[in-house]
Amino acid sequence: MFTLAVESHIMIAHSFADPFFGPAQNVHGATYAITLEVTTARLGVHHVVMDIGALAAILREVLAPLDYKNLDEHPAFPGRTSTTERIAEHIAHEATAKILALSGAGAAPVGDGSEVRVVVRESQTAWAAFRCPLAS
Repeated sequence: MFTLAVESHIMIAHSFADPFFGPAQNVHGATYAITLEVTTARLGVHHVVMDIGALAAILREVLAPLDYKNLDEHPAFPGRTSTTERIAEHIAHEATAKILALSGAGAAPVGDGSEVRVVVRESQTAWAAFRCPLAS
């Protein structure tokens, strides 16, 4: 399997509705480091997973609606559910749709176990990830 990854970051505000989260029930900020990975069983026509510039642009496009926003108000996280895991899931689904919309020689080969994985790092020692198939 081959993997191509790009990274960026977002700064957000959010809170959690459940007492399970203790003091995080209050509005607080976070800066997340985000890694977007595409894994394929085979390389494309140019001997790459996909065009790295296209993948970097997709990540920036997917993160823009989250960056410097209060996720309590974002429709993807109803009921104040913007946990690190849910943020990773949201980014992965948004990125997958955009990757699948690419065509031409720079697009990623799909099928054969191809997948998208998003890692959201809260710190150097804590992170969550979500992966989903890259299949049309």
